[in-house]
Amino acid sequence: MKIAKPPGEITKFRRVTSDGAIVFRQDTDQKRRRCLLGCLGCIALLIIAFIEPLCSLAVHSASTELDSYILLVPFISAYLIYIRRKQLPRECFPTPGLAMVPLGAGLAALAAPWSIRAWGWPLSHNDFLTLMALAFVCFLTGVGFFFLGRKWMAAVAFPIAFLIFMVPLPDRAVEWMETASKLASTNAAHLFFLLSGTPVLRDGTVFNLPGIVFEVAQECSGIRSSWALLMTGLVASHLFLESPWRRVVFVAFIVPLGILRNGFRILVIGLLCVHLGPNMIHSTIHRQGGPVFLCFRYCLYFFCSGRCEIANAHKILRGTD
Repeated sequence: MKIAKPPGEITKFRRVTSDGAIVFRQDTDQKRRRCLLGCLGCIALLIIAFIEPLCSLAVHSASTELDSYILLVPFISAYLIYIRRKQLPRECFPTPGLAMVPLGAGLAALAAPWSIRAWGWPLSHNDFLTLMALAFVCFLTGVGFFFLGRKWMAAVAFPIAFLIFMVPLPDRAVEWMETASKLASTNAAHLFFLLSGTPVLRDGTVFNLPGIVFEVAQECSGIRSSWALLMTGLVASHLFLESPWRRVVFVAFIVPLGILRNGFRILVIGLLCVHLGPNMIHSTIHRQGGPVFLCFRYCLYFFCSGRCEIANAHKILRGTD
């Protein structure tokens, strides 16, 4: 006479469900292993298929200041998945239906360059790499849904979404962002000049100070440092902040902080030109002083991050009392 296992009891090698079915853990582990191997195999084939545009993207990012971060993005995403590996689902339930959405978007991005050129419209090398990188990220996301499923992809949603930073900004987007940042920084600098009591006349982006007249150029927009700080802020908020609204506030603080930083830099350079001579416009602090102001900006930003984390810790401690 055998003693039947009660429904739902879990043993070392099997689990008896409520309807009497027996699920062997070995089968689950083998299925998960097959899904992971299939996913990795498809990713390898995808890299081989996109090897030419990916190599072009690597060369482009190494030679362009704005896109120099792109080479780090896959490694950051992989690291974020690795540190949360113990929290990933133990089982994989492929969802081919959901995979069709990113796969369709990838096909559209892949076909876009040839469609644009067929219509006779110009397409820069940067915009071509933008579409190719977007297609690669979409296909990679589709492979994840196809082999690993919705729950697994939900668990790695942020690292997968972070891969969007592999896509270079289109030329028109860069131009628009630089212009908007330049105008906002000019407004901030004008306010700082007024608060400092410095006599100033402004005509658009041109400042007329005692002894010097200078214009805020497109290169002074600070878009590169702002974009890098945005990526840093997203990763920091994901790792250290639990509350969604704290993450939103933390990341939203980046834009005004970048504008204030650029305005303060213009103020410092203008005051140096007024008090030390107009030749300070060609000094090292103007040409190569960006990292100094960027460090100040990072310190201020992460001071606010620390305050948010302390407030979050106090909230947790109050909840445990």
